[in-house]
Amino acid sequence: MGTPGEGLGRCSHALIRGVPESLASGEGAGAGLPALDLAKAQREHGVLGGKLRQRLGLQLLELPPEESLPLGPLLGDTAVIQGDTALITRPWSPARRPEVDGVRKALHDLGLRIVEMADENATLDGTDVLFTGREFFVGLSKWTNHRGAEIVADTFRVSSGASLGEGLGGQPGPGAEALRLECCLFPLHQAMAVLTDHPYASLTLPDDAAADCLFLRPGLPGVPPFLLHRGGGDLPNSQEALQKLSDVTLVPVSCSELEKAGAGLSSLCLVLSTRPHS
Repeated sequence: MGTPGEGLGRCSHALIRGVPESLASGEGAGAGLPALDLAKAQREHGVLGGKLRQRLGLQLLELPPEESLPLGPLLGDTAVIQGDTALITRPWSPARRPEVDGVRKALHDLGLRIVEMADENATLDGTDVLFTGREFFVGLSKWTNHRGAEIVADTFRVSSGASLGEGLGGQPGPGAEALRLECCLFPLHQAMAVLTDHPYASLTLPDDAAADCLFLRPGLPGVPPFLLHRGGGDLPNSQEALQKLSDVTLVPVSCSELEKAGAGLSSLCLVLSTRPHS
C-alpha cells in the first residue's frame, strides 16, 4: 500500500452491487470456488455499504444484484477511475465481461468520461491497478496482460497528467512494472522504490490480505482521511500494526465470507469524486 500523494482527490460517491443468490453456490460463482453462507455475505456487504454512506459520508449508489452475474459484487474489477475519467476494463474471463455493462451506464450517468478497451487482445482487472495519487502501478497477472497495462498508461497519461512508473514489463517507455498486486506489500514497496524517485512510506503487516485497504478523502470539511481496512474479526494479527498509522481515521469492516469468492475491499466498491447530473 503506497502512501497516497496530493493528487488523490476527495471522494463524494461510492458504487457497489448487491450480492445475488447465485454467489452462494460454488458452481454459480465459478469453478474451484467454495460455497458461501449467503446471509453472512449479504450482511458483510450491507455493513460495508452502511459505513461508506454513514461513516465516510459518501453518496452510495447500489446496483441491483444480477443472478446471471454471480461475481458481480466484485465491481472494483470492472473500472479504473481517476478524476473525471473511467477506463472500463476487459475481464480475462469472457463470463465476467457482461459485468461492465451496468457499471459503464452508472458511471456515464454520473458524468464521467468513459474510455473503452477496444483491443480484443487486452485484458485488465481493475484491482490489478494501484494509483498512489501520483503514479499508476499495474500488476501483470492471470487477469491483466501487458496490453491491458499499456492501455492504462495511455489513458491516464493523457487524461490526468499523472506520471506512471517506467519499465512496462521490462520494456522501455511509459507504463508500469510487471507486479502482482495481490496484497504483496513488501515486495511491491521494493519494486516501487526501483521504478520511481518519489519516496513512499510502507507499513509491514503480518497478514498479506490486510494490505488490501482503501484510503479515502471524503468531501467533508475538516474531516481527516479514512482508511477502510479489514477488522480484527477477520485479521486480528494486523490490528496492532494498523494502529501505528497517524493522521487517518481507521474504519474496520469484514469481508471474510465474500473473500471466499475472491473478493477484497478494493474489489467490492468503486469510489469516485463527481456530482450527478441535475
